[in-house]
Formats: sequence, structure tokens, C-alpha cells
Amino acid sequence: MSDREAFYSKLKSQLEDTSSFPTKYLYKFIVPTDGKQVDEVQSLFNSGGAVISTKNSRTGKYVSVSIHLTVKSSDEVISYYKKAELIKGIISL
Repeated sequence: MSDREAFYSKLKSQLEDTSSFPTKYLYKFIVPTDGKQVDEVQSLFNSGGAVISTKNSRTGKYVSVSIHLTVKSSDEVISYYKKAELIKGIISL
């Protein structure tokens, strides 16, 4: 099992132990401002009726993106993380 698979397996277990689905879930990401990464994150989550807020870093090199989204299962939470990790330079918090 790779580190990534182990991480998602552990996350799934923790989510199922601590959450009652459907639930409102908070995603937090940091993305660089040198490309269209913020737009990519927003378009990934916009279809699900998400509430998205952004905040620029002090230096202006990064943007913090917070997303509140109602999810139906731990698998849906993980699915969004897996899609988001394909965005160049993204950091999941």
C-alpha cells in the first residue's frame, strides 16, 4: 500500500468514526497565485453548491481557499481530495 493509499484509508476510517453523513465538510487548500489554480479549485467545487472563500497571503504569492460543502459520504470527501491533488502546486490542509 502506497503512502497516498494509506493516508486516504486512514482518513476514511477517521471520517466514518467522527462524522454522520450527510455532513457539511470544510476543505482548505493553499495554491500559488502565478497561474489559474484558484479558478481550477473553484470550478472543481462549484458544481456541488459549495460556499467558497479566498484570502491572499501577506506576500501575495499564495491564496488560501476554504470550501464548505455538504457531502454524502467519506468516499465523496476523498474523491474531491483526489481530484484537487491533480491541480499544480496545490497544498491540502
